[in-house]
Parts: sequence; C-alpha cells; structure tokens
Amino acid sequence: MESLLPTKVLQMRCNTEIVSKETASYYRTGGLAPSAAVLPQTAATEFIQHDGKPTPSFRQSLRKIPNFRNALSVFSVYIQTFAILALAVDFHHPVTWVIAFVLMGRAHAQFASLMHESAHRLLFSKTAINDFVGTWFLGFVGFTSTAAYRRVHMAHHRTEFGPDEPDLPLYANYPVPAASFRRKLTRDALGRTGIKLLRQQLRGLRSPEARVRRTQVKILVVQLILIATCTALGAPLLYPFMWLLPYLTVWRVINRLRSIAEHGGMTADTDRRRTTHSVRQHVLARFFLVPFNIGFHLAHHVDAGVPFRNLPRFHQELRAAQYVTDTSEFPHYRAMWRAAQELPLST
Repeated sequence: MESLLPTKVLQMRCNTEIVSKETASYYRTGGLAPSAAVLPQTAATEFIQHDGKPTPSFRQSLRKIPNFRNALSVFSVYIQTFAILALAVDFHHPVTWVIAFVLMGRAHAQFASLMHESAHRLLFSKTAINDFVGTWFLGFVGFTSTAAYRRVHMAHHRTEFGPDEPDLPLYANYPVPAASFRRKLTRDALGRTGIKLLRQQLRGLRSPEARVRRTQVKILVVQLILIATCTALGAPLLYPFMWLLPYLTVWRVINRLRSIAEHGGMTADTDRRRTTHSVRQHVLARFFLVPFNIGFHLAHHVDAGVPFRNLPRFHQELRAAQYVTDTSEFPHYRAMWRAAQELPLST
C-alpha cells in the first residue's frame, strides 16, 4: 500500500525537532513542523502581503460579519439537533440509534465551532448579542463557559506554543507511536477522557472564586433545562444517551482528531506555517469533523479576526500568493493523521 502522505510533504514535515521544558514535564515540539528553509516564499499580491497577512483593503472586506446568516447558522444547529433526536425517538431500530448517536457527536462539534466564533466576537457585530448567544445558546449547552474559553483561547492565539500555551499537552510530542495514537483515541471513545474532564469541571462548584462557582451553576441550570425538556417530551433517556454520552465519547474523538490536525507536532514561530497545519478541506470532513469552516485553521491563525464564512476565500488567496502550496498542505485528514504516527512510509 502506498503512503497516504506525498513525499514532498513528508520531506517538509520531518526536518525539525525542538525539545521544550515545562515546569514538571518535557514536551517535544516541532516534530511535524516544516523547516523554515524549505517553505515557499510568498509572492505579494493585491490581496496578500509577503508575510501572508491580507492587505488592508482585503482585510476590511474579509472582516465583515454577516449577522443574519450567522443567526440562521445558530438556528440551523438547533433544528438539526432536534431532527436527529426526533428520528431517534420515532424509528425504534438499533441502526437508527447508532447513527443518531454518532451525529450527536457532530452536533457537539457544531455547537463548539460556533462558540469558538463567538469567543472571537465574530458571530455577531454587536458585542452584547454575540456574548449572550455564545454563552447561553452555544457554550453552556456544551458544558463550556464561553468567557472562560475566550480568556484561555486568546493566550493560544497570542503565541502558539509559547509560555502561556494552554493546549501544549494536546499538541506536543507528535509524531507518536501508532499504538500510542490508538490508545489516545480509545480512551476518548470509551469516555475516559470526557469523564475525567467533566469531573475536573464539576470541581468548580467548590471553587474559592465566586465567579467560577456561579458559572458552573449556570451550566448546570442549562443542563437541567435540557433534561426537563426531554422529560416533558416523554423521552427522559434522550438526555443521558443522546446528549451527555455523545459529549463524553464521540465529541472527544472528534476534538482530538481535529486538534492534532490543527497544531499537532508544530512549534513556536512567527511564521504561522510552522505553528499551524493546513489540510485540504473535503465535503465529508467539513460535514462531520470541522463544521463552519473551522478546518481552514491556518488562515484563521494568520488573521484571527476573519469570520468563518470568509476563511475559504482568504485561504484561496493564500494559495494564489504561494503562502500555501501543495507541498505544505496535507491533501486530506487521513494523510495528516498518518503523519502524526510513527509509521513506515509504505507497507
């Protein structure tokens, strides 16, 4: 079987390895970062500057927030979620339940993607509306405080792999042995990762900080509303089996696979092509793994102020300027995950 990863991409992705030391642990970064020496030189265009940043006029057009269309996106997530649950109730068949279960993991990915947009204050142009919708209708339903996520996430954007990088354990040490890769996904799929994280979150109810306690109470209130709604509709088991359990399992697998594809094995650098992967976007991945254009992650890190609807256009111009090329972009997610494992190049 031929390797899923083209030779040119392999050559670019395996040239550097940097070891960084944290307080109590050693993290290896850069194992999948392309060498700066082989990155293609960007050709400045009327839209893209030499460093990949959009030109001022192009940036202004990219940063327009389509409020009405984004409101429809939030509404559509709820409609899709309710439709999946309704099908699970109406069709009493194991296959239908399994399909619904998996799709509910995708629903959590959708809520998280739009919550991420709200955390960047790009979902709605009015801050109050953006924060209200992002907090109560996207964050709390997915066990997340959007405000807390925003504070941590902005540290990630300030300096990827820097001293304040909140997700270093998630991104570091790649490539890992194939067995280790499988163990991580198995822990996620069995709910072990999700339960561990949920327990840590619930400890916030005993936090000495009143703000943390209040936020956790609000999250629990929203979850109780969901439980009450399912009960009122005559399907009380929907919440534990079609909302909580997919969150603890399917969503955790999606989140890890997506996170690896975003920054796994990369390293600190001012050139975002060494901090963030670029993976070509295909229909199935965009449907299930990276909804709402969150898969255009390199473009997002080049300019984090571009709303999700405009990221494909931005990415297209980055390719036109040779900031992204076939040799620096994975052709699909399978190729990226294969590179993240210490596997033979061919079998």
